[in-house]
Amino acid sequence: MGRAHVFGDDIDTDQIIPAQHTTSSEPDHLATHAMAGIDTSFSDRFEEGDIVVAGTNFGCGSSREHAAIALQAVGAEAVVAESFARIFYRNAINIGLPVLHVPTVLDHVDADDELSIDVEDGVVTNTSTDDILVAESLPPFVRHILDSGGLIEYGRSNGHRSQ
Repeated sequence: MGRAHVFGDDIDTDQIIPAQHTTSSEPDHLATHAMAGIDTSFSDRFEEGDIVVAGTNFGCGSSREHAAIALQAVGAEAVVAESFARIFYRNAINIGLPVLHVPTVLDHVDADDELSIDVEDGVVTNTSTDDILVAESLPPFVRHILDSGGLIEYGRSNGHRSQ
């Protein structure tokens, strides 16, 4: 269970992690600058297990993994959005950050609402309002990647070695 941090439409990767902070891929460094392109106090207010909620086209822009890593490193339990940019969605899954597509999430979640996420069943419960939202289901292989902690761990657990 975590608190919702709500953003609008078309949040691009430069807003999630401004380019000047991508000189390092270290998660701790990226976490301190998460969402700094929109809200410079975000990483100070965000607590482990909180949830990023957004409108359409979340993660548009560049293809760098830094954006997904920054949100995972700051402690996001998940990102719930009305839609995602394809490359951000894939980068998040690759690192094991749950991303849930809920087309009407902004109609049901306000900033600071308490949310409970069930990734396996694709259910987002707003415990502040008792609204139950159903995410588009993730294919089983995507859930396996997330359950493994990302693509590299998934590969290791299935007998593949990384070079």
